Amino acid sequence: MASKLYAGTSGFAYPTWKPGFYPADVPAKRFLQHYATRLNSTEINYTYHRLPSPKSLGEWLESTPPEFVFSLKAHQKLTHILRLKNCETFVELFLKTIDPLRIAGRLGPVLFQLPPNLKCDPELLAAFVALLPADMRFAFEFRHASWLEQPVYDILGSRGVCLCLAESEKLVIPEVITAPFVYFRLRKGDYTPEERVEIATRVTALNEGGRDVYLYFKHEDSPEGALYAEELLRGLAFAP
Repeated sequence: MASKLYAGTSGFAYPTWKPGFYPADVPAKRFLQHYATRLNSTEINYTYHRLPSPKSLGEWLESTPPEFVFSLKAHQKLTHILRLKNCETFVELFLKTIDPLRIAGRLGPVLFQLPPNLKCDPELLAAFVALLPADMRFAFEFRHASWLEQPVYDILGSRGVCLCLAESEKLVIPEVITAPFVYFRLRKGDYTPEERVEIATRVTALNEGGRDVYLYFKHEDSPEGALYAEELLRGLAFAP
């Protein structure tokens, strides 16, 4: 099976994207439906704050075509409250809650975004990733420099878990590939044409190397990220 690019933004429910991305006459309840006609994935932050209801999951599925996938940010209870400790029960609950997306074949990676003050603990990480099912995709975004070391990469690689390649003003994440897929979080508000060509070149090389790519631009108050994602999908012939 050919490798794929899934590109979009972190979130989609932004009235400030009118009229640059959403037409002026599109109501908020149809944002996702319109988004999915132009982009093929989104990163959902909602699941960081609360568990989605079956009704919400059903609406997401109904509003998008069969090839559209949802990457989800893991609930804050796992990353910021329990801080990866004693998580067995809540991991099971969280995965059970989002299972309708998996069953439908519409679930992208689950992203664990660790707090900036959580320092490296290889034993803790190894115990946590051991809880994660091997038939799903997971990524870790580390925000403390102590995690960026070979033992951590080895733990991720042993389970096929992805090191999230996230841009940050405070931390440079090395492009270390630890999984059969790659997860980019591109956080700048603007990218020059030259930078966008470079992004496309990196994605092409990864796809040609057999890896799916999930790539999400920053959302914020303007539609540029969505437009960049659309440009990338069209340029690499992955547009919906």
